[in-house]
Amino acid sequence: MKRRSSAGDGALHEHGRQRCVPGERSRTGTSERGGKSLCKTSGVIALAALVDGASAARDPIHWGDLGLHRGIDLGFFTVRYYALAYIAGIVSGYWHLSRMVRSAGSPMTAGDASDLLLSCTLGIVIGGRLGYATFYEPHLWTSLDLVKIWQGGMSFHGGLIGVILAIVWVCRRDGLSFLRVADYVTVNVPFGMMFGRIANFINGELWGRPSTLPWAMVFPAADDQPRHPSQLYEAALEGALMIVVMLVLFWRTRARWRPGLLAGVFTAGLGAARFVIELFREPDAQVSDFAARTGLHMGQWLTLPLIVVGVGLVVHAVRRPSMPEEDPGHPGHTKARR
Repeated sequence: MKRRSSAGDGALHEHGRQRCVPGERSRTGTSERGGKSLCKTSGVIALAALVDGASAARDPIHWGDLGLHRGIDLGFFTVRYYALAYIAGIVSGYWHLSRMVRSAGSPMTAGDASDLLLSCTLGIVIGGRLGYATFYEPHLWTSLDLVKIWQGGMSFHGGLIGVILAIVWVCRRDGLSFLRVADYVTVNVPFGMMFGRIANFINGELWGRPSTLPWAMVFPAADDQPRHPSQLYEAALEGALMIVVMLVLFWRTRARWRPGLLAGVFTAGLGAARFVIELFREPDAQVSDFAARTGLHMGQWLTLPLIVVGVGLVVHAVRRPSMPEEDPGHPGHTKARR
């Protein structure tokens, strides 16, 4: 009588008279290839069953057990981690931009970088809030709650539009090359992305879809289902990975001498990372119906143009001859070059 395969007894399987033990080669001379493949298949099935069983048997990680708080309580005032994330991203980005403008071929001076700091900060805050109201909470446009930024609700895509407008304004005012300045600014954006997503995780917000993976986590503000900690996925891909990619391209290659290349890589890379992560992220409640109707999250629809624009910038940059490398005596000597 043939014995039925099961994960509990090592997934033994009989093929005719042959007993298949995962990892063991077939002992028949005529069907060695088929037996070996069968053993491998049985081993994969057994491993998947064991992993799934172990994940289901153990208690999931609970976000509430991590001892995280939304901010630092000073008694008379609570400093929100989300606000600290914005500050950390802006400060680290400006510090690195200051180093960049002192390197060869910079399109701007240290003074221009300072002007960009103020303009881009306003673009992030104002654009982020107005973008959130436009894409996710249209009713805010007719409410005073629109200005209550401390209550939460910022849009990455709105902040991006705000930064672009800020760069355009500074470049037109000071006669700078928009593409070259954008190259320098985008190298530093991932710092803020990483800190912001870590703050989302600390706040226990913007959680992912239900999951049975070992690192799935229960977020009390959602429900009692283990979910993807998608905030950490975003911090890793949109933040840490993009930081490495952009820093290597700027400091280890000649990318800075190809106007638009760095901005294109950032835009396409960030768009692709966001599109993939949205597959694991729970749609925002207010646009969940939209996601169900269209098959894509709002964030994915807003990300598709970024990918297209980014790829277009990369193609444009690599098809044009690169600028000659120069080592000027005064940083920013190339700022009039368009």
